[in-house]
Amino acid sequence: MTSTVARHALVPKLDRLGWLMALYTENEARLVRMFAPRSLAVGHYRSDTGDGLPLHLEIIEQHPYTTELRITYAIVDPVTGEPDPSAHLRLYHDTRQLEATNCYVGRRWQDVIGMFPPPALLIGHRLRMNTFLGKWLEYLAERGHGAATLRRLDENSSTLCETA
Repeated sequence: MTSTVARHALVPKLDRLGWLMALYTENEARLVRMFAPRSLAVGHYRSDTGDGLPLHLEIIEQHPYTTELRITYAIVDPVTGEPDPSAHLRLYHDTRQLEATNCYVGRRWQDVIGMFPPPALLIGHRLRMNTFLGKWLEYLAERGHGAATLRRLDENSSTLCETA
């Protein structure tokens, strides 16, 4: 009995911050496998798999160690006029992590947790955002989105949102 307890005590526990960092790593692998965003130029792209729900990907900035991007559908929230769902992402090339810095799914993070949330609440919110992102990326891959379906939009058609 004591050997079982001793072996169990050797298994490290993953805290919430460790769990969040693991999500960042998993999401980076999903996104890079699907779209290879580091190789894309700044601009707007559209991935259409013929399901009537094209995905819009915007490369906002390319830096030596990070890429700033946004993914969304061409669906507009009738209340705010914002694309919904929408995720602003930061891809860290050196650490191979992808962070959802802001997800808009009906409400902004400030409306959910306030302007100055305690650290535990902030980590919990980031866990939910990045879990949502992971599930969304998995769904997009299952629907067939990827580099083969990605097309760059020209300057005249770079509008992300169309009326639904």
